[in-house]
Amino acid sequence: MNNRERIMAVLNYEKYDRLPVVHFGFWTETLQKWAAEGRISTDEAKNWSDGNPIDAIIGQKLGFDCNYYSCFYPYNRLYPSFESKILKTFPDGSMHVLNGDGVIVLQMPDAGSIPSEIEHLFKGRKEWEEHYKHRFQFNSDRVLKANVRVNDKMAPFDNGGLEFLKSDNRDYIYGLHCGSLFGQIRNFIGVENCSYLYVDDESLFDEIISTIGELSYQTVKAVLETGAKFDFAHFWEDICYKNGPLVTPAVFDEKAGPHYKRITDLVKQYGINIISLDCDGMIDSLIPTWLDNGVNTMFPIEVGTWNASIAPWREKYGKELRGVGGMNKNVFALDYAAVDAEIERLKPLIELGGYIPCPDHRIPPDAKWDNVQYYCEKMRNVV
Repeated sequence: MNNRERIMAVLNYEKYDRLPVVHFGFWTETLQKWAAEGRISTDEAKNWSDGNPIDAIIGQKLGFDCNYYSCFYPYNRLYPSFESKILKTFPDGSMHVLNGDGVIVLQMPDAGSIPSEIEHLFKGRKEWEEHYKHRFQFNSDRVLKANVRVNDKMAPFDNGGLEFLKSDNRDYIYGLHCGSLFGQIRNFIGVENCSYLYVDDESLFDEIISTIGELSYQTVKAVLETGAKFDFAHFWEDICYKNGPLVTPAVFDEKAGPHYKRITDLVKQYGINIISLDCDGMIDSLIPTWLDNGVNTMFPIEVGTWNASIAPWREKYGKELRGVGGMNKNVFALDYAAVDAEIERLKPLIELGGYIPCPDHRIPPDAKWDNVQYYCEKMRNVV
């Protein structure tokens, strides 16, 4: 079996020869450290991104089969984005920067974490109409100008990429990214502002979600109508933290749920039955909405301080719920014994079926190269 066949077999509860060993990418600082150690080249560290040819090279050096988060990304987001600008520089080297979402952020020198938000261009309907609404309208360039991974290179969708996607001649999984129904709204409005907007101007709140939902649907539809084939469909949200969601589950269900259902019904018509969603944090209270509206695979199942695991979800929701993730990446900073203990913890979860362990987010800078290699080697012997 090849890697693609193994992954799809596990997620569909079919027989497979060995467990696929997958990852979810790396922090930039991790790759820079490994380049300084001579494990990878400086160019590899600089030019890596999810699913690109360099991603495959680094993964193979470590012993991974592939990056699960390997997708075709049509532009189902803010497009064009705002031009990033440095607005102010401070004596300590920090800066106020206008980012691509129209948000002024505090950027600290050498910081790898998410920058603090200072101010949002979006204030209400005026800014929505003037700066944002036209950036969430569908046109064919959103598909044709996006790049496709074609074996060891990237090609434009309309110049080689489409023909490749029409065939099944690949040994790695490749997903269709279906967008975000709330996460990207949170990005340009802000968590606090989103909460106020729902109360202060519900009609605008509805219009924004409906506009982005329609864009996501039309983009997915345009891709699928070309005859391109995908192994799975995928959404991104990142709308939870360690204590739960950043949006009231009932509101999310009411406002975003129908858009999920419309898109998942569409991809199922084209034979795509694995539909995954990337959301960090404690996602438990949002799982019912996702399941009810067609999403069936949770990713990356952050273990976190709340000890997330597929086990209680499987007990509650049954075999319709699959998972990729849930491997505590923090053991990579320790030793072989810690890695062994984590693998033993995962074995009963693997036996549930429909579940593939994966480091539960980007592999961080404290990860030791040898520990990651050891993990991959050991996981290849887990059946």
